[in-house]
Amino acid sequence: MTVKIITDSTCYLDKDFIERENVTVVPLHYVFDGEEFKEGFPGEFGEFYNKLQSTKLFPTTSQPAAGDFQVAYLDGFKDYDEAIAIVLSSKISGTYTSAMLANGMLEDKKVTIVDSFVAASALGFLVEDAVKLAKEGKNAKEIGEFLNEQKKKLEVYVTPETLDYLSRGGRMSSIQSSIGNLLSIKPIIRLVDGELKLVEKARGRNKAIARMIEMVEPHIKRISVCHILNYEEAETVANTLKEKYPKARITIDELGPVIGSHLGPKTLGLCLYY
Repeated sequence: MTVKIITDSTCYLDKDFIERENVTVVPLHYVFDGEEFKEGFPGEFGEFYNKLQSTKLFPTTSQPAAGDFQVAYLDGFKDYDEAIAIVLSSKISGTYTSAMLANGMLEDKKVTIVDSFVAASALGFLVEDAVKLAKEGKNAKEIGEFLNEQKKKLEVYVTPETLDYLSRGGRMSSIQSSIGNLLSIKPIIRLVDGELKLVEKARGRNKAIARMIEMVEPHIKRISVCHILNYEEAETVANTLKEKYPKARITIDELGPVIGSHLGPKTLGLCLYY
């Protein structure tokens, strides 16, 4: 039994891994300055963020159309017996809805669809698990059941450098944004049950990052230090985490335009897998 692995572009896995493991990535879209783009892969985001910093224009983002998933499903079934799609949290995007609608369009075979309830590298962790299990001979249903249990062991924390992008994206009022920046208040945002929620506020960037590191529990197995145009700080945090949790696998990963446009350059986050 062979299983095709499908995901969306907000997993932000390296293109090399995606191509090597023959994973299909259905891209989300964004419109910036009147032009529509498909979200790409890590290493391709620099131009977008440089433009984001230099203009007051704000991009709009959108989930893939159901037809995009339908094409991915039909292509997958040409060479594989089964397929599983692992996608961005349904609480922050309509991507899961598109994936489900596309499944309803299929006449014969059906796809196992997993609402990850997470985003970014945390979604990537589940995709990596799915690839491993498929190689071990697990079927799509077995993989889906495993991932639905494993997603309960994922946590995502993020702190932006400024509140301006949350404000521009409609996630925070401009008044709150101005007061926050004036007082150097740095929010710590967490994905809770698939939704972004403000869990703490810290006075200053260093305290916010230190607090996120404190939130990591000793039995952690996998950490992704996520960043936007902020590799050096991410590397410093990764090195601190490596000293503190030597048994954990720790990587440094980029956030792309669909997630990153609401957070802005210099954002730093932790995706945790227990």
